[in-house]
Amino acid sequence: MTPLTVFKGKRLALFGLGGSGLATARALKAGGAEVAAWDDNQASRDKAAVEGIAIVDLALADWAGFAAFVLSPGVPLTHPQPHWTVEKAGAAGVEIIGDVELFFREREAIAPAAPVVCITGTNGKSTTTALIAHVLRQAGRDVQMGGNIGTAVLALEPPAQGRIHVIECSSYQVDLAPSLAPTVGIQMNLTPDHLDRHGTFENYGAIKERLVAQSDIAVIGVDDEPSKQMARRRAASGRPLVKISGEQPLDEGVFAGITANAGKLDTRIVQVRGGRPKVVANLAGIGSLRGSHNAQNAAAAFAACFALGLSAEEIAAGFKTYPGLAHRMEEIGRVGRVVFINDSKATNADSTEKALTSFRDIFWILGGKAKEGGIESLTRYFPNIAKAYLIGAASDLFAATFDQDGRVVYERNGTLDVAVAAAARDAQAQPGEGEIAVLLSPACASFDQFPNFEVRGDAFRALVKALPGFVPFGAG
Repeated sequence: MTPLTVFKGKRLALFGLGGSGLATARALKAGGAEVAAWDDNQASRDKAAVEGIAIVDLALADWAGFAAFVLSPGVPLTHPQPHWTVEKAGAAGVEIIGDVELFFREREAIAPAAPVVCITGTNGKSTTTALIAHVLRQAGRDVQMGGNIGTAVLALEPPAQGRIHVIECSSYQVDLAPSLAPTVGIQMNLTPDHLDRHGTFENYGAIKERLVAQSDIAVIGVDDEPSKQMARRRAASGRPLVKISGEQPLDEGVFAGITANAGKLDTRIVQVRGGRPKVVANLAGIGSLRGSHNAQNAAAAFAACFALGLSAEEIAAGFKTYPGLAHRMEEIGRVGRVVFINDSKATNADSTEKALTSFRDIFWILGGKAKEGGIESLTRYFPNIAKAYLIGAASDLFAATFDQDGRVVYERNGTLDVAVAAAARDAQAQPGEGEIAVLLSPACASFDQFPNFEVRGDAFRALVKALPGFVPFGAG
């Protein structure tokens, strides 16, 4: 963990004892702070108490004695209304901060030059975070990865010279981190999201922009207008900026050039320095980086790793061995020329869209608990579908969409095991040459048949691995 010595001997209030909250309480205690912790959940309080963390009902506490109030990022700070603890802290004049803020204060105290990469954005931040960490590790660097992905930031090893922290930051975390000042700050893209927690799209964007505005080097995607405006403001400041794009050539920065080559999409990463373009990596054949959305992720990862001193050759080599994230366009393996893709994380149509642009001749398994709008927004990708396999509660709704003009051949399978067997059978019988995909991208929540998307994806993976002739990803 990262012991928080900056609050040694001081008393802090803490609300929220889930994963990151408990890690924060441990780090404060290890650094010599006195923590008064509370959670509305009795089981969470009991778990913390077993570890010697003082449980104090903050509704009854004397807030005047607290040096700071640490709020879990999952608890409302401003919208739809401030949490009651936020109101108490405000009334007492106690500053309200989060775990990322604590990390940066400790870094400033013990290793201010330690490199930190922070990644935010509406989409792609988890893949970009994992890709950067992977490339740096493959190049022999000491890397700690966490934040909004996997490990809580304060459960990581502490900042140190020569150790690189790669941290995914949600808007909630940025909102609680006024001292956030990474070595490299990345803003991927911006579309409306979490407006229930931030009130307006403009406020949501302003929170995201703080991450890159305060970074030593800003890496900003320019494929959407709000992020493009962020890049303009950063450029006007005169501070270092690297623009990235997954869709368009740039006169300076890093972009992805996507061309058709022998019937396949060939994605080259191009770096432009001093107006001179140079192809620095090729994503062709890297299954974990398929699709135009991953082109922007790779461009961002290249820009960050290059800024940290890696060579183009080291970065390109790291791309080739990137395994991908579980449940996000995860290539499980193959049976002959059929590749099986676990995209269980796609719980709505917007997420599934990325998968449907990444393949042709798709044997698509979808369904579950439908989200508002169903799959109507995906109709332009239906020509990519060889056949669809419907599971779960959304079957009637999705069948009605497919029946319009007979656009997609489908069958109702009810459950995932039946769908996997049918899709594997049909895909292997498909005539022709070249790669074809059996794709689990449900465009639905999992809650009708599975407790969450992870369990759904794990079930898909187990079913695929049991198929005759299965060869796992990376084998052979």
